[in-house]
Amino acid sequence: MQSLNTTLLIIGGGPGGYVTAIRAGQLGIPTILVEGQSLGGTCLNIGCIPSKALIHVAEQFHQTQHHSQHSALGISVSAPSLDISKSVEWKDGIVDRLTTGVAALLKKNKVQVINGWAKVIDGKTVDVGDTRIQCEHLVLATGSTSVNLPILPIGGPIISSTEALAPTSVPKRLVVVGGGYIGLELGIAYRKLGADVSVVEAQDRILPAYDAELTQPVHDALKQLGVKLYLKHSVLGFDGTLQVRDPEGETLNLETDQVLVAVGRKPNTQGWNLEALNLDMNGSAIKIDSRCQTSMRNVYAIGDLSGEPMLAHRAMAQGEMVAELISGKTREFSPTAIAAVCFTDPELVVVGKTPDEAKAAGLDCIVSSFPFAANGRAMTLESKSGFVRVVARRDNHVIVGWQAVGVGVSELSTAFAQSLEMGARLEDIGGTIHAHPTLGEAVQEAALRALGHALHM
Repeated sequence: MQSLNTTLLIIGGGPGGYVTAIRAGQLGIPTILVEGQSLGGTCLNIGCIPSKALIHVAEQFHQTQHHSQHSALGISVSAPSLDISKSVEWKDGIVDRLTTGVAALLKKNKVQVINGWAKVIDGKTVDVGDTRIQCEHLVLATGSTSVNLPILPIGGPIISSTEALAPTSVPKRLVVVGGGYIGLELGIAYRKLGADVSVVEAQDRILPAYDAELTQPVHDALKQLGVKLYLKHSVLGFDGTLQVRDPEGETLNLETDQVLVAVGRKPNTQGWNLEALNLDMNGSAIKIDSRCQTSMRNVYAIGDLSGEPMLAHRAMAQGEMVAELISGKTREFSPTAIAAVCFTDPELVVVGKTPDEAKAAGLDCIVSSFPFAANGRAMTLESKSGFVRVVARRDNHVIVGWQAVGVGVSELSTAFAQSLEMGARLEDIGGTIHAHPTLGEAVQEAALRALGHALHM
C-alpha cells in the first residue's frame, strides 16, 4: 500500500472542501483533497449552477413564446421550437468551465487532488483505494444527498433533481413531489419549457419554510403559469399513475409521464466509514461547535454534512475559516445572517429574522414593506408583483431582517446581508442615496416607510 503524509486532508471537493483547500494552499499548509466524483460537488455539477442554467433557458423560451402570441412590447416572432439537447450542451459547457476553473485554482495553490472514494480508518488516517493518507487535521466535507421516498424508488419515470437537470426530452406531463425550493424551481422551469406540471405538497402551502405573505406572489405566479397545486396531499405510490391521498382521505390517480421527487436533502454520512470516528451527532448531521470542530480533536465538519442551512455559501465561509484556524489564526463562525435565495419566478430572498421569528425571539419590531408595483424599474421589467420587507427593532431601529419577493431580487441579497453584518439602522438605509431607476430603491423606500415617510407611497 502506498502511503502519503500531509498536514491537512479534506474529504469532499464541493464548495466547502475546495474553498478550504484553496485557502489552506494560500496559507502554505500542505493539503490533500479527496473527491470521488467531480470537483465542485453537488452545487457545480448537479445543483445550483445547472439549475440556474436550465431556469434561464426556460425563461428565454417562455418569453419568446409570449412574444409569438401577444406581446405588449410590440415584439412579434413566430412560435419558437426547442432543441433541449442543445440547451443541455450549453449548460454542460458552463459546468465544465467552472469545474475546470476549480481544478486550476487548486493546482495553482499547490493542493494535491486525489480522485477516488475515501474510507476513514481513524481521525488521522484515510484510505483511498490502495493509498493510505496520514494527516494532522481532517476536514469532512462530504455534502448532502437527495432524500429518497421508499414508495417512489428512483428509476424509469421516477426521477430526482439530478436527472431533471439533464433531460433528453421535455415530458408532456410532470408531477413534482415536494413544494419546497428545489421542486418549485424545477417545476416552474419545466412548465415554461412546455410540460404540464402538477405539484404535490403534504403541507397546506408551497414553500412551507417561508411565511405566507412572502410566498403568496409565487403562489399567484404558479396559478398564472397553469401549474396545478395539490396541497395537503400525501403520496401513496406509483404504478403508471401517481396515487395521492387528498385532505378528505380519498385516493386520486394523477396521470403523468415523469415524477420528480424533491422532498429535501440529508447529510451524506454513508459509504465512507464515518462510523469509525464515533463522532457526536446532531440528528442526522455531525455536531460541530462555533469553529466547525467535531467532538474529536483536529477533525472538522463543514457544509451540508454539519446540517442546516444547507447552502453552498455557508460551506464556503466555513471552509475558509477552518483553513485559517489550522494556520493558527483566531476565528469563529458567527455570521449575523446567511441569505437564503429561492430562484422561483418571482425570486424570493430571506436574510435575518422574519416578522414571526423576531416575535418568537421576544423582539418588539417595526415591520414595513414597499411594493414593486410602485417601483419604476420593476414596471420597465414587466414585473410589478412582489415587495421588499424590512424588520427592525422599535427601540433603536437596528435592522434584524430583510425579505423580498420579485423578479431579480436574488441580487438584493448582497445589500441585505451587508446591512445586517454592519449593524445598520433604518436611518442608515433611508439616508443612503439609492440609484434611480433600480429595484434597489425599494430597499430604501421600505426603510423610509418604516420610519413613517416613504416618498413614493
